[in-house]
Amino acid sequence: MTGPTAADRDAVRALAELLRTWWELSAREGRPKPTQQSLAGRLGIDQTTLSRYLNPRHPSTAPLRTVELLHTVLRAPAADLPRARALAEAAAAGAARKSPRPAGTAPADAPDAPPAGPQDPSAGPRSPVPVSAPPPAPVPAAPVTRRTAATRTVLAFLGVLTLGGVIGLGWGALAHRTGQDGPPVAAVAAPAGPTAAGWPLARKGDLLWKARAVQYLLRAHGHAVEADGDFGVRTAAAVKKFQADHGLLADGKVGPRTWSHLIIRIDSRHAPQQAVVALQYLLDNSGTATDITGIFTPSTTRSLETFQHDRALPVTGVADRDTWRALLAAQGPGIHR
Repeated sequence: MTGPTAADRDAVRALAELLRTWWELSAREGRPKPTQQSLAGRLGIDQTTLSRYLNPRHPSTAPLRTVELLHTVLRAPAADLPRARALAEAAAAGAARKSPRPAGTAPADAPDAPPAGPQDPSAGPRSPVPVSAPPPAPVPAAPVTRRTAATRTVLAFLGVLTLGGVIGLGWGALAHRTGQDGPPVAAVAAPAGPTAAGWPLARKGDLLWKARAVQYLLRAHGHAVEADGDFGVRTAAAVKKFQADHGLLADGKVGPRTWSHLIIRIDSRHAPQQAVVALQYLLDNSGTATDITGIFTPSTTRSLETFQHDRALPVTGVADRDTWRALLAAQGPGIHR
């Protein structure tokens, strides 16, 4: 069986990055960015499928028709369409290179699968044989077959336990490292819970959600920066000024310590407009449909409570430190120019 090549996988990832960029940049000329739920409804697919199409870290190949519809619905640049079509066709070709498994046969690695013997062409298609069925054998040989199957089962079980332990150790080491100022583990790969991932690192050159989150919160602290989704020279200068004012290292990079000072606790009694905009933007961008109004409405509270419930956080309707951190971890992959 042949599988997709590295070039095929690169095409799938590049297509997902392009589709994600279209969605992120669709909020322009006074139009709000559609939620994934509403966008999936317009495309006639479910939200989970759309989320995979828009996730470069764990991408799924979007069909050409869906790519063309996304281009139209999101009003993406016309110049992007030829490249998107080429990537969709390359990704589909890679998927087609997987040889289909003949009907009625078990996978090659399935334990105790009966061997496929010759078949008379005139006899018609062979009836599928259940993978779990033991191969026909003489009665005296049956105890040997059962012992062999039991041995394989035990060995497979021990292999799974060993692999799970190795993965758990690797995950623990990686999660420990991301508690520093380095980049965080992607939200889609992190287990649930507020302490599963560290704060993201936002710096000059970041685009879209990282830049906007920093810019909205800087504005909430009185810094006159434009929330244009581009972490440029002016945003970096404002970050340095903010850091100096709070006794932090003024390096222009937003890591754990800077985020801890930058976020603002929001509840029904304390809800600065620009901080609320940041909260609503991050909620909506994480897939929890939220209107971005700058006003902490009952609807915003319900969206926040839904997010907290889905992330196994205390359902308080208050944007506290753990909620902000979980929100930032729930965003899509960062884009850096």
